[in-house]
Amino acid sequence: MKSSHLQHVFLLTLATLFISTSGALGKYINMPSEVIVWWRSALACLFLFIYCRLKKIDLVFKYKKDGVTFILSAIFMAAHWITYFYSLKLSNVALGMLSLYTFPIMIAILEPFFVKSKLDYIHILLGLMVMVGIYILSPEFNIENSNVKGILFGLLSALCYALRTLILKQHISNYNGTMLMLHQLLIITILLSPILYLMDTSGIKTQYPYVLLLALLTTAIGHTLFIKSLSYFRVSTASIISSIQPIFGIIIAFIFLNEIPTINTFFGGLLILATVIIESIRSQKD
Repeated sequence: MKSSHLQHVFLLTLATLFISTSGALGKYINMPSEVIVWWRSALACLFLFIYCRLKKIDLVFKYKKDGVTFILSAIFMAAHWITYFYSLKLSNVALGMLSLYTFPIMIAILEPFFVKSKLDYIHILLGLMVMVGIYILSPEFNIENSNVKGILFGLLSALCYALRTLILKQHISNYNGTMLMLHQLLIITILLSPILYLMDTSGIKTQYPYVLLLALLTTAIGHTLFIKSLSYFRVSTASIISSIQPIFGIIIAFIFLNEIPTINTFFGGLLILATVIIESIRSQKD
């Protein structure tokens, strides 16, 4: 029993590590963000389709009305990825990942607007802690500053991800998690197809090894392992473990991109991650 638990902890940590590679890969791949997202979605969609067929996972919608919310959530997912990559390219991996990781607090604050629940005022306090953390990351607020632009895109990415999660949450009990991810990737691929004719896509000739890593390792394997872990762990427990994602991302960026975090990044990031861990522990007690 103990070895089985350790195996699940290992797989969840491995999933978090794989997903963390998105920061360094998104920063390194020399293509427009929209093009990266199209290739990421298209290739990951192919990988997950093969996986679903091998595992004989049902891919059919149970209810036609679910199509509208699926499309809406996919639009937010596409916006989340695009703005995230803009954030990485304008600033660095540390700032991009830390500003993105404000999404758990955004979800906690926005959730009462999507389900019948009262706003917990502790979430307002945690939200203020996050804002202080963001301020420490970039104390000189100048819209012309590239790092500030990166942080703002990171916050927008977090908001899009929070909205996508809240919209999709109502379907989790009705569908297989991998099936949900597959359909989202398919919708994103279709929606972004026009960019193949509007933007320069020639970079794929030299960048394809890194795009394949992003699609297979980060998206298909990483997200599939994470979804599988939710059948064993509570969401709150998984959130605590996955809060090391920005730390993994910063270490990977240091090793492969030689990005060294500043002291402001360390303290601001520590405050942001503290709010996520506090909320995860609180939700677990509830």
